[in-house]
Amino acid sequence: MAVPPEGTPCWADAVFSDVEGAKRFYADVLGWTFAEASAESGGCTEACVGGKAVAAVVPPMPGQEGSSQWCLYFAAEDAAATAARIRDGGGELLMEPMRIGDLGTMCLARDPGGVVFGLWQAGAHEGFGATAVPGAYCWAEILTRDPGKSDAFFPALFRDRPKRLEGGTDFRIYDLGGRSVLGRTRMTDDFPPEAPPHINVYFTVADCDEAVTRATERGGVLRSGPVDTPFGRFAAIGDPQGADFSVIDVTTTVGEVPRTTGVA
Repeated sequence: MAVPPEGTPCWADAVFSDVEGAKRFYADVLGWTFAEASAESGGCTEACVGGKAVAAVVPPMPGQEGSSQWCLYFAAEDAAATAARIRDGGGELLMEPMRIGDLGTMCLARDPGGVVFGLWQAGAHEGFGATAVPGAYCWAEILTRDPGKSDAFFPALFRDRPKRLEGGTDFRIYDLGGRSVLGRTRMTDDFPPEAPPHINVYFTVADCDEAVTRATERGGVLRSGPVDTPFGRFAAIGDPQGADFSVIDVTTTVGEVPRTTGVA
């Protein structure tokens, strides 16, 4: 796949204390196979669907042990320049841009509302090898208790065009170059107080209910759903090591897609 435009979600990974346990879980739930771990990238192991890279599982660095969470990376033409804009926009750099051999350059950051995300400036590794097929990434949403900060930060950083989803919910969609690339929703009281703001990553599945069954039988926790929507039938899941993600069957849709309006 070609390198996507700057600001497009292009990769996802998660740090797991038990990498082998994570590999078994996601192999069973999402059908992933795994490449050999890469010493060049700190033991990162690529997950594949049909031989194409779709995500990665990563062992913790010293002092990084703790609960896991999926991290979404956005394409950057120049990671150093984008990192400077993150600082200027009130964000925080958790890891300065770092070159990973000839694979590319990565950076980790936090928006003013506490949402952690990454940047990826592609080298030999361009990002997702496949999207929107069973087992692969297809969508993501910012979950935050301070939506105003995210709504100001991300559109300014990546020149997104925010739209409001009609229907009374506090939900935004960020468009980039005429294509919807990211959602944003407010965390309600349904979320436990200790749940941090984060970006929820959606992986495509052929059957949402079957994926939920496989996940819960293997130690995962059903957070919500399954529920039918105009975009697909989806459910939110916590894996056995605490990383939250969603699964969605985009072929099973119910109802009409809500209208959107631009936000000034």
